[in-house]
Amino acid sequence: MTRPALVGLRHLALRVPTATFDATVAFYRDAVGMAVQWQPDPDNVYLSSGTDNLALHRGEIEGGVASSLDHLGLFVPSANEVEAWHSWIAANATSLGAVIVQPVKLHRDGATSFYVRDPAGHLVQFLHVP
Repeated sequence: MTRPALVGLRHLALRVPTATFDATVAFYRDAVGMAVQWQPDPDNVYLSSGTDNLALHRGEIEGGVASSLDHLGLFVPSANEVEAWHSWIAANATSLGAVIVQPVKLHRDGATSFYVRDPAGHLVQFLHVP
């Protein structure tokens, strides 16, 4: 039997606590630039970058851990864009409710990235892979 084709990982859903829900929606909408595609009710927002989709679902998180997900990665077109994203988020971190947790780093494989926590505490990597 031939394995079916896979387009890729195009959808991710995150649980977001009530206390940070609006700020987390704003982070992905206003800071990252994703567009709201659908909001069927106040507890669910579906955003899209045009190719990738992110669902944010309001719900309390047990044990104080944002999720068992290690991090989500957002690809950017160049290493210079990683630097630009880092600078922009650093300059706007307070209003975004974001915290940079690792500065820009050149990895052994030639990739460049940095990590930031969104308002709900999810770890987000801005990444360029040459």
